[in-house]
Amino acid sequence: MDLSLVIPVYNEVENLSALMDEITSALDGQDLAYEAIFIDDGSSDGSYELLESLREQNDHIALIRFRRNYGQTAAFAAGFDYAHGKYVVTMDADRQNDPADVPKLVARIELGDCDVVNGWRENRQDPYVMRKVPSKIANGLIATTTGVHLHDRGCSLRLFRHEVVEELNLDGEMHRFIPELCSFNGFKLAEVPV
Repeated sequence: MDLSLVIPVYNEVENLSALMDEITSALDGQDLAYEAIFIDDGSSDGSYELLESLREQNDHIALIRFRRNYGQTAAFAAGFDYAHGKYVVTMDADRQNDPADVPKLVARIELGDCDVVNGWRENRQDPYVMRKVPSKIANGLIATTTGVHLHDRGCSLRLFRHEVVEELNLDGEMHRFIPELCSFNGFKLAEVPV
């Protein structure tokens, strides 16, 4: 397996079919063996039932189901434990991440000088005062405190070498600090505009 996509899902029934279509369109022509691991995090809107139906039509789909909502960190950890790919990609189910960017992340990691490739939402469309300013302040404080300098810590689109996710111990809300955890474990990080 070349690539495992780890996708936490919480009440995203309206996005899942289109997301899977986008994943298929982005990856089927790439000569990559891949799996899309959807972790249903206690959805109550029919997300899991739709994913079961999609899995019957597409053998790239794997499903994990939580009995209740545990949060994104637990979903990432479960997906990491299940993943079989040489590379592991995290992304959101709400279609804020474009699967067409995944080949760019793969190309970047295959240069061989990094272990993690972080997506950088270079042209964010968020409101400036309410989202971008607090994000810049938080990024600056975290970078100063930790020494991990990234343009965008909030982007869930990331690619890891498999050995990286094997060493991550995620609990609580630690998904917010995945780049720092990777860096503290000695892994090298890079960024790619997405």
